[in-house]
Amino acid sequence: MANIVTAKELGQFLKLSESTIYKLAAAGEIPGFKIGDSWRFDMDEVMRLIRKAKRESDKRARNMN
Repeated sequence: MANIVTAKELGQFLKLSESTIYKLAAAGEIPGFKIGDSWRFDMDEVMRLIRKAKRESDKRARNMN
């Protein structure tokens, strides 16, 4: 069963404002989907995005040294 959260819950988890979550979702920068007018987010997809971003950041840091 997927762990689906609201924009408010995701914002609390990521330490971002709810409005920032909406902007990132609308721009396609974080994975989410709309049900009616409400955004929802699958935490498994969000965590995959975070892990990927961290790997890319670590790789860039290693290449700079």
